[in-house]
Amino acid sequence: MIRHGDIRLPERFWSKLCVEHNGCWLWKGAKIKDGYGGFWWRGRWRQAHRVAYQELVESIRPGLQLDHFVCNIPSCVNPAHLRPVTSRENVLRGDTIVSMNLARTHCRREGHLLDAPNLTARKDGSRGCRACQRENNNRHRSKFMESA
Repeated sequence: MIRHGDIRLPERFWSKLCVEHNGCWLWKGAKIKDGYGGFWWRGRWRQAHRVAYQELVESIRPGLQLDHFVCNIPSCVNPAHLRPVTSRENVLRGDTIVSMNLARTHCRREGHLLDAPNLTARKDGSRGCRACQRENNNRHRSKFMESA
């Protein structure tokens, strides 16, 4: 069981935390990119949540990131709120344009269902609605035929 104040991490680590009622261990020390805590550990500047996870739970396999799956708070370093995931899984679970687009079930234009038979993959990696594309092609073809 993981406990606040565990001796596997030094007192200077624990002194930078504020334990919240929801179980978060919020980092009050130095912050780095995107609100993550930063901590000088074993001769290098590291992300505090990664230090906590690696020292109190297990090492993080290469290629994996830590996802704040319980609280979604970057400054939380409670290992019980973290889990190793792939970059793709982390991005899709977050509040990003990519995750919002993949969560959409209907197209924005006409409300067509975005299911497998109606999806088209674009060169840029985005998804498109085949029904809307078909309608757009037909409109374009009609205008072209009228002008000919």
